[in-house]
Amino acid sequence: MIELLLAAILVLAVYAMLTRDLLHGTIALSALSLLSALAFAVLKAPDVAITEAAVGAGVSTVVFVWAIRATERMEKQ
Repeated sequence: MIELLLAAILVLAVYAMLTRDLLHGTIALSALSLLSALAFAVLKAPDVAITEAAVGAGVSTVVFVWAIRATERMEKQ
């Protein structure tokens, strides 16, 4: 189970680094944080899992999307 989670985290991390669309990268990072929280829960660290879910998937995703909305896309120029 944990090996599958770690493989999915690795795939999402590589995708987030290689994608050229900022919104897709942000969504990948949010999914990565949720899978990390699930991995922490499987490893019996519920306090770390809750913190990762709240901060990693919640707050940082909102901040990143807010920052992306404040910028212009390259295709429009």
